[in-house]
Amino acid sequence: MRQLGLGIGWRPEIARTVEELECVEWVEVVAENICPSHLHPSLVRLRGRGVTIVPHGVSLGLGGSERPDPARLAALSDRAQALGSPVVTEHIAFVGTGSRRPGGPRLEAGHLLAVPRTRAALDVLCENVRIAQESLPVPLALENIAGLFSWPDEDFTEAEFLTELVERTGVRLLIDVANLHTNHVNRGEDPARTLAALPRDALAYVHVAGGVLEDGVWHDSHAHPVPSAVLDVLADLCAHMTPPGVLLERDESFPPTDELAAELAAIGRVVTNARPSRPVPEAAEVPEAAKAPEAAKAPSREPRRRPVNHRPVAAAARDALAEQQEALLSALVASGPVPAGFDADRIRLQARLLAVKRCKVVAKVAPELPTLLGDRYRSLYLSYARRTPLTGGHRRDSVRFAEHLLLDGTLLSPSERTRLSDWWLRQEAGPRPRPGALARLTRCCRRILRRK
Repeated sequence: MRQLGLGIGWRPEIARTVEELECVEWVEVVAENICPSHLHPSLVRLRGRGVTIVPHGVSLGLGGSERPDPARLAALSDRAQALGSPVVTEHIAFVGTGSRRPGGPRLEAGHLLAVPRTRAALDVLCENVRIAQESLPVPLALENIAGLFSWPDEDFTEAEFLTELVERTGVRLLIDVANLHTNHVNRGEDPARTLAALPRDALAYVHVAGGVLEDGVWHDSHAHPVPSAVLDVLADLCAHMTPPGVLLERDESFPPTDELAAELAAIGRVVTNARPSRPVPEAAEVPEAAKAPEAAKAPSREPRRRPVNHRPVAAAARDALAEQQEALLSALVASGPVPAGFDADRIRLQARLLAVKRCKVVAKVAPELPTLLGDRYRSLYLSYARRTPLTGGHRRDSVRFAEHLLLDGTLLSPSERTRLSDWWLRQEAGPRPRPGALARLTRCCRRILRRK
């Protein structure tokens, strides 16, 4: 793996700041937020300076029951090629599931959800990873994720699950030490034991991020300073291996440039001062003779460089995983019952947090809505979200929310209805509401606008 050094997550809000930070050697971009044919000028300038740019996907859902979407894989491939990236990254997670009932809606979490660490789920994940690897022009690395709850009846620890995944597919790992800390606080998992058992030469790079503790629950917010506890996990990782790259993630509440620089400096000191027991080898530079003594040890937990032979996953295995994931998503986003074996309090808490996150994302993709509705936006949206699962993405969700308000007839003042009607009619080039309501809404909006 190419040595990357110290990096930061590039976001449009801090584009100029990232360019000014002299310590930044590489950046990571959210793959879904860029257009390969019209790169942001800041990314073009960074590329011109020789700064490595890595696309980081968030919507592929390789841990889901469905095979990876060819269109999403093609889009991720296009971004890797446009950026000249040495690697692309995604998550060991699922983000939605299609209904097993004919005509039923697809349920979307709007969030990265942990997959069950079971052998059946691992079989599906491995096949999805192989499909993705065949479609991508560069190596793939997958990130461990954080969670509030655990799946019942799991077969593996996190380290065992990741090791088996690497051995069976040859995929690399993106280790998020903030997620390890989150799982330590929320689920009692020991980061030290996980790090000690990871396949060391599979490491692509490392994520570091901040969060906040509220009511005994750690929220991986990416909007707070990196705490000392997360830096301690990073130090522990560096005591076992030298990471090819370490990256600071920040997604909102961006601090001044000097504060970001100070956080990067603190991360750099941890990496510099650590004394790894064995550095991560460059695959091309490790001779076979040097590998032989390690291979003679039993049992060997080093990842194979090539995926092992495999048999296709039976359709029944995907159906069983789909049933599990749909039941969980129904409880999280559609007010369904909590499946047996889950912590009901944690599921209800996760459901509330998902609704709040969805509310914030819709406010970002359609900022006119909170501007138009003012202080009422949050309560109106959360009330709508409790009855309406997310389907079709957040942009479509913003239009459906407006449709809901206009069709109700009792939630808005006359002036709010007029302004929202005007906004809704301007969305004709974007996602549309359900067909049965289109004519009603159009007539309603035009009547309101004629009164102006």
